[in-house]
Amino acid sequence: QVQLVESGGGSVQAGGSLRLSCVVSAYTASRIYMAWFRQAPGKEREGVAGIDSNGFTTYADSVKGRFTISKDNGKNLYLQMNSLKPDDTAVYYCAGSTLCYSPFCTPSTYYYWGQGTQVTVSS
Repeated sequence: QVQLVESGGGSVQAGGSLRLSCVVSAYTASRIYMAWFRQAPGKEREGVAGIDSNGFTTYADSVKGRFTISKDNGKNLYLQMNSLKPDDTAVYYCAGSTLCYSPFCTPSTYYYWGQGTQVTVSS
């Protein structure tokens, strides 16, 4: 059983930075495609960044150049968020999939989810 636990959300002013962390509890964690999703009020959940077992990363255009996804030892996943904008306000989720190897697949292809952490960016 894979368990994901996020931390690091909070409130920040526009232009600020936050670092999200996700502890992945499973001996097979390194083989799972990991991604960060976010969901703003009234909007669909969207993938923002993903990383495969070789460390290859993929980003949504809306965060490219500002967000960095990384992992260490296959057990901890991170999302460094710089130059934050009010539009980045959302609940952020880490997720894992053995079916999809992109952050742009539908969320239903991700079987493993964390509980979510709120990120609020004020102008």
